[in-house]
Amino acid sequence: ELFGHEKGAFTGAVKARLGRFQMAHGGTLFLDEVAEMPPLGQAKLLRALQEGMVEPVGADSPVAVDVRVLAATHRDLKARIAEGLFREDLYYRLNVLSVAVPSLRERKDDLTLLVGHFLRRYARHGDSPSLSASAWAALQAYDFPGNVRELEHAIHHACVLAQDCT
Repeated sequence: ELFGHEKGAFTGAVKARLGRFQMAHGGTLFLDEVAEMPPLGQAKLLRALQEGMVEPVGADSPVAVDVRVLAATHRDLKARIAEGLFREDLYYRLNVLSVAVPSLRERKDDLTLLVGHFLRRYARHGDSPSLSASAWAALQAYDFPGNVRELEHAIHHACVLAQDCT
């Protein structure tokens, strides 16, 4: 997925496929939940970041890539390093600039913006859905252990039910 493959590199590789690094060449690649990457993937990612080269599966030679990488995780990477689950050298390669985003329960002021965004995303074309005062009160009182993804799911669910009830 990240590095691509050549035609015939493995069973089912009926055509060559660019990896995410090659697709992002000259731009930015977002890696979500980087802490969940297995050790072999971490080693390959580190090599790609250090050398600016990727080697598609089945390729004869590496391919140069110029990519800015943004990585995110909900895990404490220093704790993962201490547990032997994340490479320290990869941590320092990725951690050029760190931005800590508090959980939704710590930034309830963002609810208005996020709810509005998700309502527009999941509403039927032309609809302008809104929430009742009691729905807003329930959202503001809830701690969202599933963070923004849980809020998105709740709004999506509500939009589906509201559309089926018309």
